[in-house]
Amino acid sequence: MRSFEFHRATSLGEALSLLAVPGSHPLAGGTTIIDLMKLGVESPAALVDIGSLPLGGIELTGDVLRIGALASNSAVAADPIVRSAFPVISEALLSGASGQIRNAASMGGNLLQRTRCAFFRSHDWPCNKREADSGCPAQEGANAHHAVLGTSERCLAVNPSDLAVALLALDAVVGIRSRETTREVPLADFYRLPGITPHVETVMRPGELITHIDVPKSRVGPKSTYLKLRGRASYEFASASVAAAVRCEEGLVAEVAVALGGLGTVPWRDRQAEALLLGQPLNDETIAVFCRALLAPARPTEANRYKLDLARGAIHRTLMRSASC
Repeated sequence: MRSFEFHRATSLGEALSLLAVPGSHPLAGGTTIIDLMKLGVESPAALVDIGSLPLGGIELTGDVLRIGALASNSAVAADPIVRSAFPVISEALLSGASGQIRNAASMGGNLLQRTRCAFFRSHDWPCNKREADSGCPAQEGANAHHAVLGTSERCLAVNPSDLAVALLALDAVVGIRSRETTREVPLADFYRLPGITPHVETVMRPGELITHIDVPKSRVGPKSTYLKLRGRASYEFASASVAAAVRCEEGLVAEVAVALGGLGTVPWRDRQAEALLLGQPLNDETIAVFCRALLAPARPTEANRYKLDLARGAIHRTLMRSASC
C-alpha cells in the first residue's frame, strides 16, 4: 500500500498552490486517476480534490461556448445549446463509458485520460509511456487495438478520448492555469506525438490545471456528427471514430472538418487533406481522394491494418450524414 496526502481545495488559488508542490495530482471525477492508482500506474504524493471549485459552467457568450473543466460529461451532453449548435460534442460524450461514469467524469479529466493500452496498464510488461526507455512490447506483440497514425518505435498506444476528437473538429481551445500563468492552447496543439518521449502526452506543465474549454460557433457546427465503431455497443473504446462537419454552397464543399479517433496516438486531423475537398462535389470519388491523403502517413501492423478500412467507411458515412450538398 502506498500512502499519499489528500487535500480538498476551497478556491482556485488554493488548488493551484497545492498543485505547485511536486508530486501533486488533481482529483475531479476520479474516473481515471483512481483506477490508475489501484493498478500502480500512477503514484501521486498528494491528491488535490478540486470538485467544489466553480468550474462547472456551460455558457454561450457571443460566438464562443465556454465549458468549465469540471462540467460533467452528462451535463454537457444534455445541454440544449450543445445539442443544437455542437451536436458532435453531445454524440461523442454519449458514446463513451456508461451513464454512471459520465455523471462523474469531468470534461478536463476526459481530455487528460490516459491510454487503455494493456501493456501500459500492467506491470507484467515494460512500457515506455509508464517508464521511460523501458521498452514497448506492442511493437511485436498483440497490437490489434493499437494506433496506425502518429506512432513511433517507442509507442503505438491509442489516445482514448471521444470528446477530444469532437473538439478537434470544432477548433476548440483549452484554457490552462497555474499559480503564475494563464494560457490558451488550441486542442490541435494540446497533445504531443510520442516520438522518443511517449511518457510526455500533452503540453501541460507541472502545477497546471485545465480551467475551461472554449468552442467557437461556426456555420458547420450544427451539422457536425460523430460515429464510433467498436467491438460492442456499450462501454468500449473506439476501433475507429470520426467527427465530421460539412457545409456546401451550390453543390460544392465550402467548409469541412474531419477528425479521427481510435487510429492515432493523438486525435488526428489533416487540414491539407481537407483542402482537397474544398470546391469539390461530395461524392464517392472525392471522399476516396480525401481518405487516401488523410491516411497516407499510416503505419499499420498486420494485426491492425483493418482499422484503415473501418476509417474509410466511417469517414464516408459521417461526411454524407453531415452534408446537405
